[in-house]
Amino acid sequence: MRLLVKLGGTLLDAPESLGSLAAQIAALPRAGHATVVVHGGGKQMTRFLAERGVESRFVNGLRVTTPEVADAVLKVFAGTVNKTLTGALLRSGARAVGLSGLDGLLAESEALSPELGLVGRVVRTHPEVLDCLIGGGFLPVVACVGGGADGTVYNVNADQMAVACATGFRADRLLFLTDVPGVLDAGKQILARLTPADCDRLIETGVAAGGMEAKLRAACAALAGGVGEVRIAPGAAPDVVARLMAGEPLGTVLVPQETVA
Repeated sequence: MRLLVKLGGTLLDAPESLGSLAAQIAALPRAGHATVVVHGGGKQMTRFLAERGVESRFVNGLRVTTPEVADAVLKVFAGTVNKTLTGALLRSGARAVGLSGLDGLLAESEALSPELGLVGRVVRTHPEVLDCLIGGGFLPVVACVGGGADGTVYNVNADQMAVACATGFRADRLLFLTDVPGVLDAGKQILARLTPADCDRLIETGVAAGGMEAKLRAACAALAGGVGEVRIAPGAAPDVVARLMAGEPLGTVLVPQETVA
């Protein structure tokens, strides 16, 4: 199976969850699964900027990225967070290689909006670098940094980076490991299964808003791009990766459409 695992930055901030998830993900290639990891790091970025007296500003949930912030993006996302995760995977026995969407122009990007500065949207992927690494027995670990054809560095939303890599990589399954139990309905109960039409209804009625709305839109884009299944699951749950791979119904699964028996 071809897998893409996206890790939220909150899960990477605690040594306990980092070590546990690294051990679980490291087991995937050993079990024969072609695996790519994409990670965020927004919490770490906000802390880094605050320590240097730089205020974080957001527009529609996206961090306004000045040249100063773009420099921090490289230091935090492609630097500290990426190499800390890569190191944890190496300690767990994986042949992990840290990189970003800039490397090999994996995630070719352009500016999303003038008011956001150097926030990018991925316009095309060049997944050959992923195929090359996986073919050599390595585990790619991708930071949410995009690159322009002219070498410009862009801050790319981590969920959108995961979708871009998953579709380019032709992933069979995309796992969003998050700090929430799954997608919730209006009564705060976990929805076990959703289709894109269901997601549209949740967004239109305001049940899914903010970060969850963005995640559902990203998940639907992945399904539209050919990914067979997307799972939004609690990354802090014990043995979450093995349980998901064994078919346990944790969190919420999103599929292209309901099948009629």
